[in-house]
Amino acid sequence: MAKGVSSAAVQAEQLKQDGNLYFKKNRLGAAIDAYTEAITLCPDVPVYWTNRALCHRKRNDWARVEEDCLKAVQLDHKSVKGHYMLGLALLQREKYAEGIKSLERALDHGRGAHPNSYMVEEIWQELAKAKYQEWERDSTKRSWELQNLQDSCEIALREKHVHEDAADSTSQQLADLKLVFAKAAEADIPTEVPDYLCCKITLDIFRDPVITPSGLTYERAVILDHLEKVGKFDPITRETLFPSQLVQNLAIKEAVGAFLEKHGWAYKMD
Repeated sequence: MAKGVSSAAVQAEQLKQDGNLYFKKNRLGAAIDAYTEAITLCPDVPVYWTNRALCHRKRNDWARVEEDCLKAVQLDHKSVKGHYMLGLALLQREKYAEGIKSLERALDHGRGAHPNSYMVEEIWQELAKAKYQEWERDSTKRSWELQNLQDSCEIALREKHVHEDAADSTSQQLADLKLVFAKAAEADIPTEVPDYLCCKITLDIFRDPVITPSGLTYERAVILDHLEKVGKFDPITRETLFPSQLVQNLAIKEAVGAFLEKHGWAYKMD
């Protein structure tokens, strides 16, 4: 029995390699067939499902991407690729809230495994785009509702004074009303992100902030890249610095989260 299982695993792995080769040559149909055979032999290997999902993604077959990625994350709840492509599929199918949650899971797991990898950056870009689009939809709806309410209030105010000789009073009340609604709309008006929420190197809003022994906070991927390519020192204080000394700045991370929750426009990428 054990020999049969081992033989199936070897065959499945060879089929995966074949599928990878077909994929690189853009022979998607052949790649899908190879991954499908591998899944038939060893259905409990998550990477076979995510590899096939990647083929479906290239074909824009989002329903099949969703199916394969759901299976992958059932087998491995920390599958970065599984959660990532599942999120993309859900967004494509206009399941926005679920899609954003899947992208957030992918980002969390990706940061834990490879914090400065290209994939973490790619996931963040997609998540930021989805969150910005969510804000745009909600902002448009809020703006429309506020404008309708303001119009109704102004009409009611004018009707109240239509038979009264109180033009000055009505004008003042209308002006006050405009101020109230302008204040209510402020959260949806893009301004500047506070400096303390931005990395001192990239000048962008923090995504995964870490603090150094000197008390300075940087974007994790950026400071790790600096330490690897430039040298083991703090780019501002010039003090010796090693990756092991970096600690997640939870206070800043929470502050960024609260700011983005209130000001979704800040997700917009340049």
